[in-house]
Amino acid sequence: MTAHFLSELISFLDALPEPRIVMTADYRIIAANAAYQREFGGEVAIVGRHCYDVSHHFTVPCDQAGESCPLRQSLESGVPQRVLHLHHTPRGEEHVAVETLPIRDERGEVVYFVETMRVVRQASSRAAAQGLVGRSPAFMAMLGKILRVANSNASVLLLGETGTGKELVARAIHEASARESGPFVAVDCAGMTETLFESELFGYEKGAFTGANHRKQGLVEAAAGGTLFLDEIGELPVALQVKLLRLLETGTYRRVGGLDWLPADFRLVTATHRQLSAMVEAETFRRDLYFRINTFPIHTPALHERRDDIPLLAASLLERVDRRPGRRFTVRAEHWLQQQAYSGNIRELRNLIERASLLADGDQIDLGHLTDLSDEPAPSSRVAMNAAAFAVDRVLPLEMLEQRYVQWSHDRYGDDMTALAQALGVSVRTLYRKLQRAQAATD
Repeated sequence: MTAHFLSELISFLDALPEPRIVMTADYRIIAANAAYQREFGGEVAIVGRHCYDVSHHFTVPCDQAGESCPLRQSLESGVPQRVLHLHHTPRGEEHVAVETLPIRDERGEVVYFVETMRVVRQASSRAAAQGLVGRSPAFMAMLGKILRVANSNASVLLLGETGTGKELVARAIHEASARESGPFVAVDCAGMTETLFESELFGYEKGAFTGANHRKQGLVEAAAGGTLFLDEIGELPVALQVKLLRLLETGTYRRVGGLDWLPADFRLVTATHRQLSAMVEAETFRRDLYFRINTFPIHTPALHERRDDIPLLAASLLERVDRRPGRRFTVRAEHWLQQQAYSGNIRELRNLIERASLLADGDQIDLGHLTDLSDEPAPSSRVAMNAAAFAVDRVLPLEMLEQRYVQWSHDRYGDDMTALAQALGVSVRTLYRKLQRAQAATD
């Protein structure tokens, strides 16, 4: 490839708004456009250095340091590759979506790589006053899926225990999508009656029923051009599942008391802590609706799956709930928080921190402020003590040992039956049977 072509390529990239660099196969940066220098370089020279040195401060390529390397993957596959990394920037470490494109010469051989960087604005790797926060492998896996699906119109199903921040994840999907400028409308499906569901979701015409003194816009109409988030969809009665299915299949709806079918224009995100696949087998959730909403499932990890994130989450939550900004946890308070089991996940952690912030008078929140909350032991402390280790005090028959272990595992994982089944290496159906036997043995 001629030097003239390379010069033209660099000039072209310099005019683009996204940060981009040109690299050789040995990871050396030979050009960086103005956007990259501004976003990632600061006052430091970029050209001539290795990409892994600039982005990670590594002394070896990413794939030799336990990270996925898009350049190596692109070199081996010959096609563009996308990964999510934590990159060093002048502002500190940030989540960055990286796409590497191989550039071929006139003989078809890969000679250069163009790497495009996009800082992920929907998540932070540092304590933050709002949005998603985390940097653990489980969090990164979830964030990677968010970025993969965000710019499509695919229906997303968020699965995970209660209190894992599903609505924040749904908002992140919305904000990273082409519908970002449209509305984000959240609907709680728990406790929905048929009449309430129809009038809230579809709206009603004036005179449709007693008290309908004017036309009311429904939430489907309010979500036009944006995202409709149906939380706790597993709680929706079967009769209402039929109505939702018709909306999704036809893309139309009718206001209560209305005659005209109106077009619906929204991106659907749903969430549940229920095991929908088991509900489908039990015929309490419609199979056709399940496959309609389950185009792209995303697991929202529980705190026991991302324990390394707890100090970061605690600092972020303290910033959000504390009336006295700038306070910090002591080392022993932070350590205690990281060792607990949280059946309510982030929601429980937030409540714990908010109560502790009200008890503390000084500039620091100590262990006593976290533990001196009630006359009775906190449920999380009891669970943590029981879940800390599996132990028996005598030799037991193998069947009884399995029953105790299955029950202990269930206490540790909570309602996330899929994750527990995967950890135990059995199917969800087999896990349900084993749990039933274990619980029957203790009755």
